[in-house]
Amino acid sequence: MRGLIAKSKNFLSSSQDTVFSAAGIIMFMIVASKILGLVRNTILLELFPAEEVSLFFAAFRLPDTIFEVLVFGTFSSAFIPVFTKAMKKDKSCAWNVASTVMNWGVVIFGIIGVLVAIFADNIYQIVAPGYTEAQRQIIVDQARILLIAQVFFVASYVLTGVLESLRRFLIPALAPIFYNAGIVLTTYFLAKDFGLMAPTYGVLLGAIAHFAIQLPLAVKLGFRINLKFNITGEVKNIGKLATPRLIETIFIQFSKMVELFLASLVSTASYAYFYLGNTLQSLPVGLFGISIAKAALPTLSDLSDDFSKFRQMLNKLLSHVIFFIVPFAVMMIVLRVPIVRIVYGRELFDWQSTYQTSLVLSAFAVGILSQAGIALLSRAFYALHDTKTPVVVAIITILSIILVNFILIKVLNVDVWGLAASYSFCITFQFVALYVLLFKRLGGIKVVDIIPILQSLFAGIISGFVMFFLLKFFDRSVWIKKISFLGQLDIVQNIPFEIFVLDTRYTNNLLALTFFVSIIGIFTYLLCAFLVGSKEVGSSVSCFLQMVKRKKQKQTLAKDTETITPTSGDSILS
Repeated sequence: MRGLIAKSKNFLSSSQDTVFSAAGIIMFMIVASKILGLVRNTILLELFPAEEVSLFFAAFRLPDTIFEVLVFGTFSSAFIPVFTKAMKKDKSCAWNVASTVMNWGVVIFGIIGVLVAIFADNIYQIVAPGYTEAQRQIIVDQARILLIAQVFFVASYVLTGVLESLRRFLIPALAPIFYNAGIVLTTYFLAKDFGLMAPTYGVLLGAIAHFAIQLPLAVKLGFRINLKFNITGEVKNIGKLATPRLIETIFIQFSKMVELFLASLVSTASYAYFYLGNTLQSLPVGLFGISIAKAALPTLSDLSDDFSKFRQMLNKLLSHVIFFIVPFAVMMIVLRVPIVRIVYGRELFDWQSTYQTSLVLSAFAVGILSQAGIALLSRAFYALHDTKTPVVVAIITILSIILVNFILIKVLNVDVWGLAASYSFCITFQFVALYVLLFKRLGGIKVVDIIPILQSLFAGIISGFVMFFLLKFFDRSVWIKKISFLGQLDIVQNIPFEIFVLDTRYTNNLLALTFFVSIIGIFTYLLCAFLVGSKEVGSSVSCFLQMVKRKKQKQTLAKDTETITPTSGDSILS
C-alpha cells in the first residue's frame, strides 16, 4: 500500500519533459474538465429556464473582466518566461518573485474588486441594458459573490504559472476539474434552497478547490507564501512584458462587454445562447490549441536563441494543431443541431433555444482553426520576449469585431449568431497576420510550411460534404418534410426511405445517427489526409504507438521495482 501511495505521489508530482507528453496530459484533463462544464450547464438548463441561466452567465462578466485584465494575461505572456529563466540562475530569487507577484495580485485585485462591488448596479445598467431592474439585481448579487471567488483564482494562477514553468502540468490541469465539480455538486444539492444563487456559491467553492489542489505540490517544489512586496528586476520585467498584453486584454474584455450589451438587446435569453454555443466550440480549441500552446511555451522559450530549431518546432506544433482541430470544426458546422440537442436538449430548453444556439455554434466553428492557431502563435511571440506585436494585431482585430458586431446586430438586425460570425471572421484575419509577421521574423514563409495546412483543410472540406450527405440521407424528417435537396429530386421519389432512415425526434436515434456520421467523417478525413500525403497522419499514429509502448514499459518497470519507495527529492526537477 505504501508503495502504491508513493508511486501515486510521484506520478502527480513528476515533470513532463516533452511538449507532446505535457500536451497529452493537458488534453486529457481538458476533456474531463469540459465534460464537467457541460454537465454543469446541463444541470443549469434542467433546473432553470434559459432566461434565468442568462442572468448567471451575465453575472460573470464583471468579475471575469477584472481577473482577465489583471491576472490571466500576465501569466500567459510574462510570468512563465521570466520565472523559467530566474529558476536557471537563482532558485531562491525565483520563489521570491512568485510570492511577490501573488501578493501584489491579491492586493490590487482586492481594491478594484471592492470598488466594482460597490458600483456593480450602475455598471450593469450600462453594459446590460436589456435586463429588467429585478433581473439586474439578481445579476449584481451574484457578481459580488463571484468577485470573492476570483481572489482565490488570483492566487491560484500564480501556482499554475509556477508549476507549468517547472513542467508539472498534471496538477494545474486537474484544478479546473475540481472547480467545475464544486459548481456541479453545489448546484445539484442546493438549487432547491438557494435557487440561482446555488451555482454562484458553487463557483466560490470551486475557486477554493482550484487553489487548494495546487498549493501542496508548489510548496513541495519550493514555493513559500510570504508578505514581501519587493519590486525586483524580475518583477519589473514581468510588468514590462505584461503591459502590452494588459492593454490587449482590456480591449478583449471591452469587446466582451459589447457582446453582453448587444445580446441583452436581442432578447433576455440571447446571452445564454451565445455563452452555451461558445462553451461547446471552446472544447476543441482548448483540447488541441491551448493545451499544445501551454505545453510548448517553456520549450519554445528554451529554443528562443536558435531560430532554426525554434522554427522547426513551431512548424511541427502548428501543423499538428490544425490537423487535429479541422475535423472537429467541420463536425460542429455540419452537426450543429444534433450536437446542441444531445448536449443541451431539455424540457426547459425548447426548439427555438436549440436552433439559436446551434447557429451560434456553427458561426463560432468557422473560426475554431484560427483560435487554436493564435493560441500557439501568440505564445511563440511571448517566447521571443515580444508581447507588443501580437497585442497590436489583437487590438486591431478587437476593434474590427466591435464594429462588425454593431453593423450585424444594430443595423442588419441579425440574431445573436451574428456576434459569433463577427468573431470568427475577424479572428481569421488575426491568425493570418500573426502567421505572416512571425515567420517573416524567422526567415520568411516557405511553401513547405503552408502545405500541411492546405492538406488538412482539403481533407476537412471533403469529409464535411460526406457528413452532410449522410446526415440528410438517413434523417427521416428530411424525406418527409422535403427540407433538403434529397426530398426534392425526382430520382428518389420512389425510394422506400422508411426502411433505412431514423426518426431523430427520439434521442437514441439522434445519438446513433450523430455517432455514425461522425465516425465516417473522421475516417474520411484521415483517408483524404493520407492520400494527399499528410505527414501528420503517420506521425500521430506513431506518437500514439510510442505512448502505448512507453506505458507498457513503465508498467513492467513498476512490477520489477514495486518495493522501492522514491526519496523525497526524486521528483523535484527530474
